[in-house]
Amino acid sequence: MAQNYITGLDIGTHSLKAAIAEVDSDGRTSLVRLIKTPSSGMRKGNIDDLAEMTRSLNIMFSEIKKVSRNAAKGIFLNVGGADTRIQSSRGIVAVSRADYEIHDDDIDRAVQASQAINLPPNRMVLHAITREFIVDGVGDIRDPLGMVGNRLEVNSLVIDAFAPAVKNLTKSVEMAGATVGGLIFSPLASSRAVLTKNQKELGVALVDIGFGTTSLCVYEENKLVHASVFPLGSGHITNDLAIGLKTSVEAAEAVKLTFGSAYLKGVSSREHVDLKKIDPSARMNVSRRFIADIIEVRLAEIFEFVNNELKLIGKAGKLPVGAVIVGGGSKLPGIVDLAKEELSLPAQIGIPDTFSIEMPNGELSLQVEDPEFAAAIGLLLWGRERTFGNSDSGEGIGGWLKKLFKDLLP
Repeated sequence: MAQNYITGLDIGTHSLKAAIAEVDSDGRTSLVRLIKTPSSGMRKGNIDDLAEMTRSLNIMFSEIKKVSRNAAKGIFLNVGGADTRIQSSRGIVAVSRADYEIHDDDIDRAVQASQAINLPPNRMVLHAITREFIVDGVGDIRDPLGMVGNRLEVNSLVIDAFAPAVKNLTKSVEMAGATVGGLIFSPLASSRAVLTKNQKELGVALVDIGFGTTSLCVYEENKLVHASVFPLGSGHITNDLAIGLKTSVEAAEAVKLTFGSAYLKGVSSREHVDLKKIDPSARMNVSRRFIADIIEVRLAEIFEFVNNELKLIGKAGKLPVGAVIVGGGSKLPGIVDLAKEELSLPAQIGIPDTFSIEMPNGELSLQVEDPEFAAAIGLLLWGRERTFGNSDSGEGIGGWLKKLFKDLLP
């Protein structure tokens, strides 16, 4: 019998990250491998050179197929361009039965009504996320099945994306010899990996700092409140360093990762970095404080974008759990302190929760704790639930197909 594999593939501006797991006949999930390869042909979350991206994906899929050719079938991908939008929508239907008991078909009609929004022909719906049901004016109902009422309403959040960008993404994957199993909004995938139900209940903002973009998801009362993507990321820090240090982008990236700090306070101006050891053409000998100053200015701008979004929804400084930071940019020393200062909220680095996944060895256990793999792990977990069902609910493939057109609860 063919082995069942689930692969989550995080397609980023600077790197591709894949998480591959095997699911046995009893539903047990075992992480097989984590892979990271360079990415090119992507800019600000969207493909700008299809041929370059396909070449990058060819390298990734050659690694994935070393695990199994089946692992390259039904890949779950992230969509995270800055042109992705989120809007509220409401659907209202009359309960169809004479006894006014709400059945599945009533729920389906209400959900479908909430998805009936006017979109330009170049936009497509990624997710229609059910936030609450309302029965005869009584709201905040999670599941109205079996309840009695005349009118059923549903409040949804609809996430839509630029259709040509999504089609280019799927086309590049198919050109590289793989198939697509599902598309997931990138910050939702990261949230699935690192946020607990308790954090979502109390109020939390997930901030995913990638190389080309930064994405935000806000949860409260276990509901998705808001999501957004900004066209700024850690790559902009690298570019700033290249200009400030008068060196190459490659050398600037090495300086950022080796000597960088996100928080200026506590960084000594007496400690210097000899750039010649990194870039032979460089002639500068700079202080680590100067490097930290450049990094902090750009990161503060990113957190300002985040805070402005929180102000728009009235949540600035009002989320008890605070900010959970993931992505490659989250690994800069001092970023938690800067986030606390800029957002006036508690802050922490998000570590993927892999409680439901078996780890075959200690090396993978250490790798999976890297916040850079949050989106890939989240895609893997979403893919497992969509394909094999939620192990807690016993939902099967039929339930997945239904959910594709129904609701995607956080």
